[in-house]
Amino acid sequence: MVIDCDSCTHRGAACADCVVSFLTIPVRAAAPPAVDLDDAEQRAIDVLAASGLVPPLRLVRAV
Repeated sequence: MVIDCDSCTHRGAACADCVVSFLTIPVRAAAPPAVDLDDAEQRAIDVLAASGLVPPLRLVRAV
């Protein structure tokens, strides 16, 4: 899964409560415009979000 924040239709409004912002806060200035997650990383984030430990992925792509 490639998460491209530039393609997210909720960019700005949902960024503060998105796992991508949560994971890239310390490196935001150097953060790439897209984050590439493999299946294991995506499942791990889903489990952490379901447990309330990190915010969920708020990415919504335009159709």
